[in-house]
Amino acid sequence: MGSTAGSNQNRPDSHKRGQTKKGEVKQLTLEFEDNNLMLELLGEFDANLALIEDRLGIDAHTNGNLITLSGSNHAIKTAKSVLEGLYHRLRHGEDITPADVDGTIRHLDPMMPVAKRRAHPKPNLHKTRKGSAEKKLIKNGPNSAAQIRTKKRLITARSTTQSDYLHAIDNFELTFATGPAGTGKTYLAVAYAAAALELGLIERLILSRPAVEAGERLGFLPGDMREKIDPYLRPLYDALYDMLPAEKVELGLESGVIEIAPLAFMRGRTWSRALVILDEAQNTTPMQMKMFLTRLGEGSRMIVTGDPSQIDLPRGERSGLVEANALLHDIEGIGHIAFTGKDVVRHDLVTRIVNAYDSNDAKRTQNRARNNRDA
Repeated sequence: MGSTAGSNQNRPDSHKRGQTKKGEVKQLTLEFEDNNLMLELLGEFDANLALIEDRLGIDAHTNGNLITLSGSNHAIKTAKSVLEGLYHRLRHGEDITPADVDGTIRHLDPMMPVAKRRAHPKPNLHKTRKGSAEKKLIKNGPNSAAQIRTKKRLITARSTTQSDYLHAIDNFELTFATGPAGTGKTYLAVAYAAAALELGLIERLILSRPAVEAGERLGFLPGDMREKIDPYLRPLYDALYDMLPAEKVELGLESGVIEIAPLAFMRGRTWSRALVILDEAQNTTPMQMKMFLTRLGEGSRMIVTGDPSQIDLPRGERSGLVEANALLHDIEGIGHIAFTGKDVVRHDLVTRIVNAYDSNDAKRTQNRARNNRDA
């Protein structure tokens, strides 16, 4: 393995975040002897290299067994040390993960301001190496409507918000989707999860809901635990069977590749290479929501859906979904999609019902504000 320094004359507008104070961008090319080890070094879908780019503020391009780095002198020197150190570990039979990449960067550049690190670089499941087969989940169909295909069907977004939702899931590790019933929040999330599972982009699919109505009554329902919780999780089953062949769903449930469980069972767990969907999240408490969100592991992503207008928590109890949406709204790496009554894709009468309730809620809010002013 060797390295060569070069100019950046062919890329005058390249990566301003890598410029020095004088506007100068340095460039360095690294060569790795073992192509197989280099693929491991880059990571699946170049995830390791993307993480180095993001943490150090550089630009990186691969060509065969070469990696060309562009950026400030200090940043590309650090990136060189990171790559060479990780390659050395691979040559000695060690495995490396994105956490190892991040740890190496932190050890080599402990004084780098945290503010300059993006905590959650935007992922792209279909980013692939040059020359490799692309695994795209979201495509644009007629009129730029987002589409996703599973073994049983092709699903096409029926509104611009649904298209935005599918693209958000594809580009963020955590996506919040709020809005009324009938907007496709759960259905599209399960469709994305089924497609990712079929393509091998995730190893597990975990679907969860808070069983708010159950309380202690769960213990009085007949059957084993799965039979007790099934009534609360039936909408997730329905969507899953609509996306995948029944035999694949049953096999996945038996093997644990597909897991459907109430939120109460999630404490103490961490998911790696999994896609996790939390449905009806408006019925979580702030503590439950925090517990759920902190389960996110390497190579995983979460989709949180709910309708803030249908909170079934005891009076006075705050909704974890409402609080998280507000608290995390400006955090980079998190997508937020808000559906409205215009996005309802069920029977037209459902749209009119939702609009009627929304109008009534707006009037109540105005009346309360008016009464507060008069008091």
